[in-house]
Amino acid sequence: MIYFLTVNYYSTNLVIKLINSIHKTSHADYKVIIINNSPDDNIDNLKTESVLIFNAGTNLGFGCACNLGLQWIYNQDPQAYVWIINPDAYLIEDTLDKVKLFLDCHPEISIIGTIIYTPTGKVWFAGGQFISTTGKILNKDLLTQADTGYVSCEWVSGCSLIINYRIFSDCPLFDPAYFLYYEDFDFCKRYANQGHSIVVTKQFSVVHQSSSITNRNIFIKTKHSTYSYLLTLERYTNLLVQTIRITRLILYAFVLIFVKPQVALGKLYGVLIYWKRCLTAIR
Repeated sequence: MIYFLTVNYYSTNLVIKLINSIHKTSHADYKVIIINNSPDDNIDNLKTESVLIFNAGTNLGFGCACNLGLQWIYNQDPQAYVWIINPDAYLIEDTLDKVKLFLDCHPEISIIGTIIYTPTGKVWFAGGQFISTTGKILNKDLLTQADTGYVSCEWVSGCSLIINYRIFSDCPLFDPAYFLYYEDFDFCKRYANQGHSIVVTKQFSVVHQSSSITNRNIFIKTKHSTYSYLLTLERYTNLLVQTIRITRLILYAFVLIFVKPQVALGKLYGVLIYWKRCLTAIR
């Protein structure tokens, strides 16, 4: 069974498009699990035998909301495949049939990222790299020269990733320290460090209407992104890299203050939240 897991935050219309795209791509068995992170009552109208909705009660953030669904699915079916997908993404062509074939041929892979396109057909994601000596987290097209069906990489986007529960002895979960952004990077790095395989494939794809949800409030988006990035640097780089990156980030924020004030303030506020966390930890 394939379970689609998505998080709703005032995005019912987008979720409808996602569900319709899943239905059109295959007659295979699947269920859609929606974690409702907002008081969006309209989402309840989507309930069917194959669409289940769980109300979080508050905005838990992306990772923690996904954890509710991941744990529920694991309790129901520890042999399942879970496809985490953004509500502002949707399937194209006969995607689900291709996924079933891929999973049958490669049962040894733990976490699979799909190639992600923009609505105009441009590649939005095709593999992630990380340079620990500089702190750069890169989105690179690793599939351009790929001759095989997939390529190993260091991380894949939480916009569209598939988890093979059969490889895990316990339910894989996101770190609740992340509210939004970089939780997918941390998820992949943690499980890769435990020996799990992380790959990206060009055998199937999704279309993503990039930032159609998070761009509603640039200040909040930038705040969470900045904090999560600094937390990630703390975990996966060294003190020198952290110091250089945070200094550049602050200087850049002051440059932006008169041009893009919401972005600048979001960056500075994210830094302050991170510093507050560090001081609390020291105490």
